[in-house]
Amino acid sequence: MSTTAQANDAETRPGAGTEPGAVRAVADHVRGYWAEVRSGEVGALPAVAGIIALCVFFGISQPVFLSVGNLANLFGQGAAVACIAMGLVFVLVIGEIDLSAGFASGVCAAIMAVILTDWGMPWPLAIAAAIATGVVIGLLLGTLVVKLGIPSFVVTLAAFLAFQGIVLMILEEGSNITIHNETVKAVAGGNLERWQGWTLLVLTIAAYAALQLNRWRRRVARSLVHEPLAVVVARVASLGALLTATVFLLNLERSANPQIISLTGVPVVIVLLGVLFAVWTFVLHRTRFGRHLYAVGGNREAAVRAGVNVDRVRIAAFVICSGMAAIGGIVAASRAASVDPNTGGSNVLLLSVGAAVIGGASLFGGKGTVRAALLGGAVVAIINNGMGLMGLSAGVRFGVTGAVLLLAAGVDAMSRGRGKLFGRH
Repeated sequence: MSTTAQANDAETRPGAGTEPGAVRAVADHVRGYWAEVRSGEVGALPAVAGIIALCVFFGISQPVFLSVGNLANLFGQGAAVACIAMGLVFVLVIGEIDLSAGFASGVCAAIMAVILTDWGMPWPLAIAAAIATGVVIGLLLGTLVVKLGIPSFVVTLAAFLAFQGIVLMILEEGSNITIHNETVKAVAGGNLERWQGWTLLVLTIAAYAALQLNRWRRRVARSLVHEPLAVVVARVASLGALLTATVFLLNLERSANPQIISLTGVPVVIVLLGVLFAVWTFVLHRTRFGRHLYAVGGNREAAVRAGVNVDRVRIAAFVICSGMAAIGGIVAASRAASVDPNTGGSNVLLLSVGAAVIGGASLFGGKGTVRAALLGGAVVAIINNGMGLMGLSAGVRFGVTGAVLLLAAGVDAMSRGRGKLFGRH
């Protein structure tokens, strides 16, 4: 009996949820998933395993790593890189690269700071200008790559160099612009009230459960292949438990001197990351544009024959990438409460690309998710944070991060090789 037939039989018989039919359906689903892993479709499994292993290692070697205060700090440390990595996923999916994303974020942050501090304009206008700048940058890069046929490596490398000079010119050859606006500073430094965190938790779990159950119901009604209901319920329950534990911990007092200043509540930056994750996941997996992205990355010639406007899709990917780089720059500026020539520079680009690849995005195109960026960003943040707590030098941290990135790229290459062996292209 097929998995679909077993699942249908398990759901239509009275008391099926506790009978062997349902158990067999779940077992078949697990075996099917394991078969995909063995054939090379590892997805985010290596990143998840890496996060667990790193947390255990650093938790044992440095108990302060697992403290509530450090947990909240982790989100702030990795937020800017995660935002840029989410945008890079779109470019990686179509088989391109953007080496300018780091300094593009710096340019956008500098423009926001000038409008906000030097010109005294309202914060919505400053943020809108920064994001609009990112969109224009992406449109320019995408046009050069797509319409003129210049390799994305060359175009974005040139932009990488040019944007460093633009940042210096905006900041008048190296000055530092301090951000005083409390709303902008709250993006990476603010916290929700305790009740706001719990309310958001309930709404998030309810929305996720409704989406998952509705998708399952529609597939059953159309007699399509679907997961056993027990798997869907287990997924919702697991996410609910994880989010509940996170909100509970973050609502605890984490200030060393609560009498002077109290630090409680879910950081605002987590909400921002959650919203961006939901929006871009929907775009990638629930829209025609998302399907076209994967089609272009998987086989551009086949996409053209299928009627996909390949040029428009490729340019849009660069626009999204630079737009997300702008948001990453805003987050970085908010966390530092200032903008300087190093904003978006140093190792920001390398960590962002590394985050996307470590999370499961392929450098060969046709593969990648927004979840990959978040998981990879978590791996990078945990490595930097944990090794910083251990007092290790920046050189050691870079070396370990590079080794992890190389390992992730190797896993991707081997998975593609196994995929071809098993008949997947």
